[in-house]
Amino acid sequence: MTAPGAGASCAGGARRVVVLGIGNTILSDEGVGVHAALALADRYDLPEGVEVIDGGTAGMELLEPLADADLVVVLDAVRARRPAGSLVCLTGREVPVFFRSKLSPHQVSICDVLASLEFAGAAPRDLVLVGVEPANLDLGTTLSPAIEARVPDMVERAVAELAARGVRLAARPGAH
Repeated sequence: MTAPGAGASCAGGARRVVVLGIGNTILSDEGVGVHAALALADRYDLPEGVEVIDGGTAGMELLEPLADADLVVVLDAVRARRPAGSLVCLTGREVPVFFRSKLSPHQVSICDVLASLEFAGAAPRDLVLVGVEPANLDLGTTLSPAIEARVPDMVERAVAELAARGVRLAARPGAH
């Protein structure tokens, strides 16, 4: 769902940046990463070279979209033994290590994808994980109120992490 738009800039020339929302949207809060990615794509114009992907529970299908990316920002529900709704932000080498602890069902796939990309010499040059501790992982297609309230915080943190790396997003007029 690439959406280039006016007013956005990717400093430093052509870069490939992926914002990846992952999670199972039929397990309530497990789908928060997908909801956050969709919210980011809805609220911001994306500069050329920046793509938002709804990764859902995809695994190896993500190899090509993530291969040789300059930056991948992963949005996800994470179990970090913190109070529900706590934001978790990890960068660089911390991200694959965190995924190896298998904190959610789909993370095995992401761990495999990252390991495969590294083995192939095509790993993303920079990784960021913006996650939130889930409150409810029961069957359900909506987020719990506490976690739904954190989606804007996840989006803003992702935007800040992008900006810190020279990728500026412009808010769409009237977007909430």
